[in-house]
Amino acid sequence: MRFGITARANVKEAVELSKEALDFLEKSGNQVLVEPPLSKKIGGESAELEKMDVHVVIAIGGDGTVLRALQRNDAPVFSVNAGSLGFLTAVTPDEMIFALERVIRGEYIIDERIKLMIELNEERLADATNEVVIHTSQIAKIRDFQIFIDNELVDSVRADGMIVATPTGSTCYAMSVGSPILFPGLDAFVIVPIAPFKLSARALVISSRSRIEIKLKEPRKNCVIVIDGQEIDKMSPKDSLTISLSEKKARFIRFGQDFYRNIKEKLGV
Repeated sequence: MRFGITARANVKEAVELSKEALDFLEKSGNQVLVEPPLSKKIGGESAELEKMDVHVVIAIGGDGTVLRALQRNDAPVFSVNAGSLGFLTAVTPDEMIFALERVIRGEYIIDERIKLMIELNEERLADATNEVVIHTSQIAKIRDFQIFIDNELVDSVRADGMIVATPTGSTCYAMSVGSPILFPGLDAFVIVPIAPFKLSARALVISSRSRIEIKLKEPRKNCVIVIDGQEIDKMSPKDSLTISLSEKKARFIRFGQDFYRNIKEKLGV
């Protein structure tokens, strides 16, 4: 098999685990590609994450590392928790080698999740596994957001920002501002205002087949667009942001159904 490894090269535990994974996989007769900053520390054949033609990407770190891997490569992601929360990760460091043995033997399942396709003025940005956030570009300054669903104006909300999330992202930033938790298999999006100046403002769950459009009502007041906490773009009142279902899927390597266990153990539900 061909594996890719990505991790934060400035995190000691992630680097050590990456070296352990590299040594094990190469001794097992597998081809391994390593991101350039990491390969300088642990060796291995160097390749950019976007250019890795591999069967599996190994993401060692926290949820941010996993989201970055899903954003930059279409291969299934095998994730090892070397971060603070690791809600999206599959195994602990102690389980890594045993789990890699199972991957090599094909003893795993692929957990497919829907992604958001995001377009700014019809120009496609990066897809999102978790969410896209539209936030004020100035601290403590609210904006007036217009929300359209399938070309119909549904709401106008003054708020710090808006979040459009997948079921995967409903347990992340969206949950912290009042989103319901959506089961991963649902074909749905959730739209959540951030600190709305409106008592009736609530999270809105809609079909993933719908097309969402967000506009800024006020002139000369800009916002920023943040995709999965990784990509940042600017948005002005002249711009139109549309969100719909991507043709791509986020694919996680799993060894069982652990969604409810994660909800209980990591989110304290």
